[in-house]
Amino acid sequence: MRRAAFALALTFIAAGFSPSAQSTPGAKNVVVVTIDGFRWQEMFGGPSPEYFKKDSKGQPTAREREYTAGGAADRRARLLPFLWKTVAAKGQIFGDPAAGSRSHVTNGLWFSYPGYNEMFAGAPDARIDSNKKVPNPNVTVLEWLNARPAFRGRVAAFGAWDVLPYILNSERSRIPVGTGFSPVVAPKTMREREINEFAKDVPAFWDYGTVDAPMVYAAIESLKTARPRVLYLMLGEGDEWAHEGRYDLYLDASIRADRFIERIWNVLQSLPAYRGTTALIVTTDHGRGATTKDWSDHGKDVPAAENTWFAAIGAGVPALGVRRDLTVTTSQLAATVAMLLGEDFRKAAPNAAPPLPLNPLPPK
Repeated sequence: MRRAAFALALTFIAAGFSPSAQSTPGAKNVVVVTIDGFRWQEMFGGPSPEYFKKDSKGQPTAREREYTAGGAADRRARLLPFLWKTVAAKGQIFGDPAAGSRSHVTNGLWFSYPGYNEMFAGAPDARIDSNKKVPNPNVTVLEWLNARPAFRGRVAAFGAWDVLPYILNSERSRIPVGTGFSPVVAPKTMREREINEFAKDVPAFWDYGTVDAPMVYAAIESLKTARPRVLYLMLGEGDEWAHEGRYDLYLDASIRADRFIERIWNVLQSLPAYRGTTALIVTTDHGRGATTKDWSDHGKDVPAAENTWFAAIGAGVPALGVRRDLTVTTSQLAATVAMLLGEDFRKAAPNAAPPLPLNPLPPK
């Protein structure tokens, strides 16, 4: 059975080796960052006082007052300054209900592994119905690209969650995945060994792996040395703190995530191999509940947990700001990554959703 599945996967990959329908790529490189379980409510409205725990006298804490001062635009800009001051001005953002738009998953389960599979395979799969460490039977766009001559050995992934190697099926795809407490796979330099040591030295809040920071450092080191053309970074702290019911720490993790994303963007602009030729896409795998009772949870029984969002900036992404009056799905990420690189993932995966409408107007 394994040999048959492997043969089918090779056939699937080979199906994409025909010339792409898009002759002019929008980017030479693509970086994808996900913020696990980050709600659209905070993305577009910033922190809300209703989710904070009050002090012993039932009054707002200093943290709550700091986070919730001002209107929605002020709150979200303080929480996510890079996304709202840079990406919104120079790129595009999808999923704002106030703009008549929506972004959502289509897998019907509304939790992580089904969301990441949909995101990178381009379509939901009923076989992916848990977060168990089961190798993904689907060929993701990352695996498909890694098998193509122009990208072979130029795809990398990083994320503390130890299910990530299974989502990307690293054994079959041969994509190096930094995960768990080892952000750098097979470290060769002193810097890489120090990053792995750092991952083991920080407090281990969760048994599966480290906090996000060492993964970010490993991803940045990869950009500086290995120069991947496609890089994926999974940020997960916020989802963990949300499950603990710690709205304050969920917001703290979100601020760090925005700072990490800005840092990566600045590194891309500082390196000649990436400057002006790289697209950055930021999104999430699922939403969360919309009430004080269920905001910390997600899954098919939690209303509103299917709602997500997208942000994009860089090569191939016109500065259109917050997109209005349209609906997009998480499944559109896979074809979007390929499209930006001048490739057509849907030739190999006909069931994959079409790319995001990043350039909806015909050229003049």
